[in-house]
Amino acid sequence: MKIIWLGHSGFRIEIGDQVLLVDPWLAGNPMFPEDRRAQAITGATQILLTHGHGDHASSAEGIARDTGAPILCIHELSNILGAKDGVEATGMGKGGTVMLGNVAVTMVNAAHSSSVDFAGDGPVYAGGEAGFMIEGEDHTIYVSGDTDVMADMKVLGDLHAPDIGILCAGGHYTMDMRRAAYACKTFFEFDTVIPCHYKTFPLLAQSAQPLIDALPEIDVIEPEVLKAIEI
Repeated sequence: MKIIWLGHSGFRIEIGDQVLLVDPWLAGNPMFPEDRRAQAITGATQILLTHGHGDHASSAEGIARDTGAPILCIHELSNILGAKDGVEATGMGKGGTVMLGNVAVTMVNAAHSSSVDFAGDGPVYAGGEAGFMIEGEDHTIYVSGDTDVMADMKVLGDLHAPDIGILCAGGHYTMDMRRAAYACKTFFEFDTVIPCHYKTFPLLAQSAQPLIDALPEIDVIEPEVLKAIEI
């Protein structure tokens, strides 16, 4: 398995027979080198979107059109994106599971908000915010999406027992490093944690050291853009 950070909350996850692009915000992402777009998207089999905000979903239409990869997201957002020429989008709801080849993807709850403003004429409701459980190669990855700590995480840990956590931790818009560490210690038994939704803007946390310090028994990996983490 390879987990490759695309900056901010975007990831390329090569797992089983799938190449999943999760929240692949590339155009306009200050952390992503746009001249390496082809490297990031080549071979993609599916695009997963946690919610509709531009820093997660605004590149999905173009990537879907260029790669032929369908989009999987919450129902209302799928209606918006699926109406675009050359884009295939499948909607689902929280608690639902979809098999993508030999990889199982379950949509789970998050605590945030979701809208789109692709046309620049004001936000449009885009359904609820979500996270994903991705199961394959004898691992389960919890992609938190944008969220605060939730009591729901107890249920997610009990039901799915993820060993890898990809967690928003930049603060201001989502939980910060301290709250992410609390979630890890209280609700999950991760072997590996990868923080995201940080460093992108000055408003967000610039280092994951507080998370590393708070979780000495967990392998907390500060990702580097386009450098594969192999598990």
